[in-house]
Amino acid sequence: MPVLANDVMQSINNLPTKLLDGGLIIDATLGGGGHCAMLLEAHPNIHAIGLDQDSSARKAAQKRLSRFGKRVKIVASNFANFSPQEKAIAVLADLGVSSPQLDIGARGFSFRIDGPLDMRMNQEEGETAAELIEKLNETELANIIYKYGEEKLSRRIARRIKKDLLNQGPYTSTATLAYAVAGCYPPNQRRGRIHPATRTFQALRIAVNNELNVLEQFLGIAPAWLLPGGVLNVISFHSLEDRLVKRAFVNDDRLERMTRKPLVASSSELSRNPRSRSAKLRIALRHPYQ
Repeated sequence: MPVLANDVMQSINNLPTKLLDGGLIIDATLGGGGHCAMLLEAHPNIHAIGLDQDSSARKAAQKRLSRFGKRVKIVASNFANFSPQEKAIAVLADLGVSSPQLDIGARGFSFRIDGPLDMRMNQEEGETAAELIEKLNETELANIIYKYGEEKLSRRIARRIKKDLLNQGPYTSTATLAYAVAGCYPPNQRRGRIHPATRTFQALRIAVNNELNVLEQFLGIAPAWLLPGGVLNVISFHSLEDRLVKRAFVNDDRLERMTRKPLVASSSELSRNPRSRSAKLRIALRHPYQ
């Protein structure tokens, strides 16, 4: 079940019948196709475009969505670079790293499954996290870890990483980096609910994929994709993303906020899917008169 599925579904169900009759939904972060499949099944008259820059995600989505035939089109694209030819009744962006990305060690997103230090959403271009670490000096690395990970020990962590690079050579695995970061914490803080390396890994992933800049671009163009009365759903997973979404929804005259505070997972969803713990959904409508 995709994250916050019931809330996303309700936002679509509330649309006028005339929009649901043949309307287009754009899933801007298709992933494995969970949200898209749910919406296509619930509303037989709509069709969908799914965007994803990750080739493995597109393959998984293609398999999952094949039963819908021509009702769905999958496009290899980052959502900030897309321009639809048809206005949509709904746009959805789930900004989280997908379960397949986290569960495949070779992608390098998680320290829980050892793998190369990659972290690229699109493995066909750009530099890996390992290459980024090597390129940055200590101050630049510390600034990234602090800015994107909100990590208080950023300078200590950057110093340790650069010292290891000097003495031992490049990091070759996620587990090695996670061990080094954890070693920067006092012993009594290394076994909490959240792993000490979580914020550093988040920061590196954001930097590798330029995630916040891309999100800002998307929030600027997504309202123009919508028909008047159409709905924009954005699911974020950390405070930096959520602040950008909130600010965009407040300041964009084309949008009317439907959620003053973000919607979060229910206790039953948390028990089924612990990864929904950090998910926050904000919903806005495209003003009918804009």
